[in-house]
Amino acid sequence: MIKRILCLGLAALMLASCSQKKEPVDYVNPYIGNISHLLVPTFPTIQLPNSMLRVYPERADYTSEYLNGLPVIVTNHRERSAFLLSATLGDRFSMVPVSYDNEHITPYSFDVDLADGAISARYALSHQSAIYSLEFSGEELSTVTMGSKEGHIEVDGNIFRASQKLDDKTTVYVYMEADKSPEACGIVRSGLKFNGSTLRGKNVSATMQFKEKTVNLRYGVSFISVEQAEANLRREIKDYDIDKLAAEGRKIWNETLGRMEVQGNSEDDLTVFYTSYYRTFERPICMSEDGRYWSAFDGQVHEDGGVPFYTDDWIWDTYRAAHPLRILMDRDVEEDVLSSYLRMAEQMGTMWMPTFPEVTGDSRRMNSNHSIATFADAISKGLDVDKQKAYEAARGALKEKTLAPWCGNPAGWLDKFFWEKGYVPALREGEAENDPNVHHFEKRQPVAVSLGTYYDCFCMGVICASLGMEEEAYYYLEQSDRFYDLFRQDTKFFHPKDRDGKWIENLDYDFPGGMGAREYYDENNAWVYRWDVQHNIKGLIELFGGNEEFVKELDRMFAKPLGRSKFEFFAKLPDHTGNVGQFSMANEPSMHVPYLYDYAGYAWKTQKRVRQMLKTWFRNDLMGVPGDEDGGGLTSFVVFSSLGFYPVTPGMPGYAIGSPLFSKVKMHLTNGKCFEIVANNVSDDNKYIVSAKLNGKPLDRPFISHEAIMEGGRLVFEMSDKPNKEWGK
Repeated sequence: MIKRILCLGLAALMLASCSQKKEPVDYVNPYIGNISHLLVPTFPTIQLPNSMLRVYPERADYTSEYLNGLPVIVTNHRERSAFLLSATLGDRFSMVPVSYDNEHITPYSFDVDLADGAISARYALSHQSAIYSLEFSGEELSTVTMGSKEGHIEVDGNIFRASQKLDDKTTVYVYMEADKSPEACGIVRSGLKFNGSTLRGKNVSATMQFKEKTVNLRYGVSFISVEQAEANLRREIKDYDIDKLAAEGRKIWNETLGRMEVQGNSEDDLTVFYTSYYRTFERPICMSEDGRYWSAFDGQVHEDGGVPFYTDDWIWDTYRAAHPLRILMDRDVEEDVLSSYLRMAEQMGTMWMPTFPEVTGDSRRMNSNHSIATFADAISKGLDVDKQKAYEAARGALKEKTLAPWCGNPAGWLDKFFWEKGYVPALREGEAENDPNVHHFEKRQPVAVSLGTYYDCFCMGVICASLGMEEEAYYYLEQSDRFYDLFRQDTKFFHPKDRDGKWIENLDYDFPGGMGAREYYDENNAWVYRWDVQHNIKGLIELFGGNEEFVKELDRMFAKPLGRSKFEFFAKLPDHTGNVGQFSMANEPSMHVPYLYDYAGYAWKTQKRVRQMLKTWFRNDLMGVPGDEDGGGLTSFVVFSSLGFYPVTPGMPGYAIGSPLFSKVKMHLTNGKCFEIVANNVSDDNKYIVSAKLNGKPLDRPFISHEAIMEGGRLVFEMSDKPNKEWGK
């Protein structure tokens, strides 16, 4: 009998253990980074992968005391909700901030207590529709108010219809209905309810009041019309079952995140990894609604022809690792994203590649034209893209549009100078700006723009070569090597030149000119841009005088102090956070830098640095992201680096090897094959690679080809706490 009881007890324990086993989505912590180190926090986004409907709490960050109502739809990454939805008690209709408590967020749902516990809200969503379930306490009427910051609002019994203008071209629409008939409804002006059903203008709102203490609301959103918003709701949600909707969202996220099966000893490592992977699906978003989509690039509604249309992608950030990750794990989506770029180029009437395509059009932020890199990378890795159109749009972006940062104007005299002399000239001290294309705040950024354009030229060469255009490919590849002329041999830094070809004197590389160093660089100092030659690292090493000098200078960057107080440094360089010496882990131009040791024969130093960055700056806590995350721009570094490799040069079909973080990873690739990574004896201390085998054969170089990964197979590392300085040499 005792034996039977023990067996039953053991079985119960085993069953409990199985029932409590975590699924991938359970490791996602949307709050990681919700307190920023300096600039913009990483918001806890509720959204299905790459879907149009996404929300997060209406507040500044985790420390905010109040919520500005309940979110309806975030229209652009890092913006607030387009509409205002509030739940109150009695005859209180104004959109005032409300206290909140007991908030819980997952990628597919959230719940929160409002007004000191008087109201509880639950939320779950689909791709273009969602459900709120509201619980009210007390004897007063339950009140729900919907507002538009600029547009129209209509209340018709249990239905809200509303629109909100985002700019002169783009409007977002919502259709919302309650599961009960209201006791009263009407238009709201200045916090008072009036008779009437429709109102247009700024800060317009309408309200419903219910006797019931439980009110369920379901709604659809659209960028086409209110009618389409209703159609989206009807297509996706048939009832008010919020639990079922949350379960469907959970399933979608588990299937998506489950393409990466990861085993490790640390719960925190798994949480940071899966949270980072979830972040890479926040952008771009799919705009197709029943086979149609709104495009701000020409202000029209289009048929999508069965190819979904994507936008909201800050390419300066995402070309480096987010796009390469999608090529491995979501090839079909990546092909649709690139097809969307070409449609944007056509719709704008310029046939220029976009740079920062958003819901409201191409904002042309930052510098360079790195959408060219996304096509070069896709072509080099065998994706199905329209190469001829890609060439036309890339050439237009390089040669017809100005290279001036944050500008979408036709090319001016600075551009002519670049193509003739090979660099963007810097202004001398006291010299006035004389190109109207140059933004008054962003400046010329001459070194950053020149280096970025050299890389774009390399990528343009890849596209030309794929079309058999050998002469033009050679021209662009020659242009890509003009970085040699901007490298100052006596200092071994990339250094600004004036229009006469003379170096700008008295330059402090730690603390260069202008806010964000924009007079010469951009957001980062000269130490970061010193390594910004992704396409010809061998040539860069030669400029330093060989491997030993190259590595010595890399080491010096990581060891060199800021040289001034943090107060002074960050007042001028607020994007340059996440520092290790003069290196900034918080900004995308730095992401490839720890991997450069591989190219100089010091792979063990890459292993050390990559682990240092992961453990120092990406953590399972509220400040666990070192800078502006930018919707997968930064966290894709975490995903790749945790796997053990990184795409240093998008446009080349290969990866540099770092230090795998997990004992076993299975990557379920787009082509249906599985690539397995095993790291024997891996731990926090055992970060160094002793040896490696790819499909049973020794791998002695710290690089792996894209083809080898896509063929499937097994990469096995033997790990140690002591570096093997000969491996990868």
